[in-house]
Amino acid sequence: MRINKVALAVTALLAASQVHAAGFQVSEHSASGLGRAFAGEAAIGDDAASLARNPALMATFDKAQLSVVGSYVDPDISVKGVTGYPLAGISASDLDADDVAPAQVVPAMYYIQPLNEKVAVGLAIYSNYGTGTEYKDDYAGGSAAGTTHIMSVNFNPNVSYRINEQLSLGAGVSFVYATAELERNAGAGAGAGATPAMQIAKMEGDGYGFGWNVGALYEVNDNNRFGISYKSKVKTELEGKYTGSTSGGVEVDGTLDLNLPSILEISGYHKLTDKFAVSYSWQYSTWSDFGDIVAESPGCDSTAIGGSPGVCLEKKEDYSNSSRYSVGGEYYLSEAVTLRAGYAFDEQAGKATMSIPDTDRQWYTAGLTYKATSALSFDFAAALVAGKEITFEEELPAIGNKSVKVTSSGDAFIYSAQMNYRF
Repeated sequence: MRINKVALAVTALLAASQVHAAGFQVSEHSASGLGRAFAGEAAIGDDAASLARNPALMATFDKAQLSVVGSYVDPDISVKGVTGYPLAGISASDLDADDVAPAQVVPAMYYIQPLNEKVAVGLAIYSNYGTGTEYKDDYAGGSAAGTTHIMSVNFNPNVSYRINEQLSLGAGVSFVYATAELERNAGAGAGAGATPAMQIAKMEGDGYGFGWNVGALYEVNDNNRFGISYKSKVKTELEGKYTGSTSGGVEVDGTLDLNLPSILEISGYHKLTDKFAVSYSWQYSTWSDFGDIVAESPGCDSTAIGGSPGVCLEKKEDYSNSSRYSVGGEYYLSEAVTLRAGYAFDEQAGKATMSIPDTDRQWYTAGLTYKATSALSFDFAAALVAGKEITFEEELPAIGNKSVKVTSSGDAFIYSAQMNYRF
């Protein structure tokens, strides 16, 4: 298998949009969780999809269960120019772009199998990272914002052990596979002989990395429990293909080190009455681990643009650790129907760019569970993710890294459906 992972690393950095969590995280792990804004996910364990957040929750299952999830993310993200760069002939309006983040489908599948009263095993197949942006080929800022796609899948086997009636532990390993594509064009003001749509850089490929996760669940009683989980960062030396001006326009092999951040989550769940329960979560991601992006190859030389021999691409980053706070409520309308609602505040993780219009987000969510039979149930949920408008400066490589100023704004709607089957 050919491993082309420079594309993965750089695209992961450049591809994020406002519709997901901070940086380029993907939160759409389940419809049941989306309905309560993913509050209490490390403590509740109401279906097999909880395996994405805390493996210790498997200890609460007395029968095997399968959950299959599909989420549709429909963003509306726009970029507006505030100032251009007159010497390059770029006006503010030339930097306007609408609908830069295409709609996406995020699938997931989970299976939990209790082996006895103490031990359970399970497999989670889902995504923690990935998204995309698409600007027109002749976009004026095309040297900084073009077409970018990333898709990642986490294959995550887990095991749990119940120590006693109150305490359960869980652990797992992750195999993360990803494919990615990145294209950049000259844009306006690129110089004589260059059309705005002319391609100046391209990366594509696939790759993998490894990580691990642990979790614990403490059940005070049937109505009150607390959970904590931790996913390790994934560190991988990447290898791939690069074509661009720093490689003389020819395809070369390259390497790059990538750190995907670790995630800590602490949750609580409290059933206050026979009909009503509340849940809450704090999630902390170590985006400071990400570091700068430097793609290297003997076939590259970036001294002409202020870089170094052997460097294909270098991008300084300003990522900070970020938190996500969520609270949710559940109303047990009947034996067959559970209603949900939630709110979350998601902190910005990185400095905003055209291809990463990262910003603070507020989630407003609602959902329900319908139990068709004792074995079969369905979850449905919807969310409005409101991104804070943000203004920032962007350097355009095609005009000597001169800066322009743009404003990014937009919201997203997320729709999710899930099927659960108890064997």
